[in-house]
Amino acid sequence: MQLTPFHLAIQVRDIDEARDFYGAKMGLSEGRSSEQWIDFNFFGHQLVTHLDPVIGKDGSVNSIANHVDGHGVPVPHFGVVLTMEQWQTLAGSVSEFIEEFLIEPYVRFKGEPGEQATMFFKDPSGNALEFKAFNDIDAQLFAK
Repeated sequence: MQLTPFHLAIQVRDIDEARDFYGAKMGLSEGRSSEQWIDFNFFGHQLVTHLDPVIGKDGSVNSIANHVDGHGVPVPHFGVVLTMEQWQTLAGSVSEFIEEFLIEPYVRFKGEPGEQATMFFKDPSGNALEFKAFNDIDAQLFAK
């Protein structure tokens, strides 16, 4: 099956802050935009940040955490599956500006089906992001 790009729209508390985080820091190219939203090329997918001034009151969107492999995984979260090389490069670059990871870069489910490298961090509005990688994406992505 050929994968097609997904479209995801998220809330942010400040458009300029989102432009700095996703554009300048994460290095995502910007597409169409207005004073209320920005399209970003999120590893070939369309990520749209929409201004929500209400979340500005407390500073971030709401989330919960669920237990996975000894860590509290934030819900909701989003991200992409990368090659191991892409993941290692990204882990190095985000370490330059992410002050606190929700889950530090590591390999989970070691030696089990679905072994994967993963990391979690939040954008300035509190949206949780996960980036993961497998040694063999086709064989491991949906392994049981």
